[in-house]
Amino acid sequence: MTGFFDYPKSAAFGRVLPKNKIYEHAGANTALKELFVREVDQIVWRYKLAPETINLSATKSVAEIQVFDIPLKTGKLDEAVLRAIDKAIPFPLIFELSHGGKRRAMAAYKRPSEADSAKWVISEYFATDWVADTAARSPLPVALNLGGLYDALLSGLMPQQVQSAPGQDAEDIQTRVDRMEAIRAKTRDVERIKARLGREKQFNKRVAINAELRAAKLELERLTGATAPMTAPSE
Repeated sequence: MTGFFDYPKSAAFGRVLPKNKIYEHAGANTALKELFVREVDQIVWRYKLAPETINLSATKSVAEIQVFDIPLKTGKLDEAVLRAIDKAIPFPLIFELSHGGKRRAMAAYKRPSEADSAKWVISEYFATDWVADTAARSPLPVALNLGGLYDALLSGLMPQQVQSAPGQDAEDIQTRVDRMEAIRAKTRDVERIKARLGREKQFNKRVAINAELRAAKLELERLTGATAPMTAPSE
C-alpha cells in the first residue's frame, strides 16, 4: 500500500472547513492561530467514510473516518496544526497535504479515551514521503468494518511492515503504534548519545558513553526485530 487511496465517489464531501471553527473547538491560542495563517492555505473536508457512504458497519471506536485535504502555503506544516484539527473533529482523521505539485499523507492513531469517552487519545503522526500529485493511488483496502478499514489506512503510513513469525498473530494496531513510537524514541536516544560521544574528549568517559550507545542500539534492534530490516543509526 502507498498510503494514498482511491476513495469512492459515494463518500465525497468536498466542503471547506473555516479555520475559525478549528480555533473554537481546539481552544487555539495566538501562536497556534499564527501557524494556521502562515502555513495553511485552506482545509477541505474531502471524504466522509461512513456506513451510509461506503457500506461498512461502524465499530465502537470508529463510527466514521474523515479525509481532509490541506493545501499548504510553503510546503511546511507544524504537527500542532494537525493535532488541533484532530482535537476539534471527534472522528479518526486522515490528512492529505499538498504543495508545489506534490502530496503526502499523514495521520495519527486516534481512539476514544478509556477514562473519558468524550475525549480522544492521539498518537504521534505517521506520514508518507512526498510524491507527485499524479502518482497512482491504491484501491481502498478490503475490510469487514470501519475499524478494520481505519487500521489498514494507518498501516499504509507506517514505515515498519509487520512480519509475524510462523504461528504468531499479527500485531494489532495499538501494539504496532506503541512499537513505532518506542522505535522513534529510542532512535532519538541513540542520536543524543552519539552527539554526547562526539563532544566528549576524556577517554574513560568515552568508554562509558560507548557502552551506553551499544545498549541503546541493541534495544533499537530488539524493537525493530519483528519487522522488515531497518538500518540502525551508525556510529
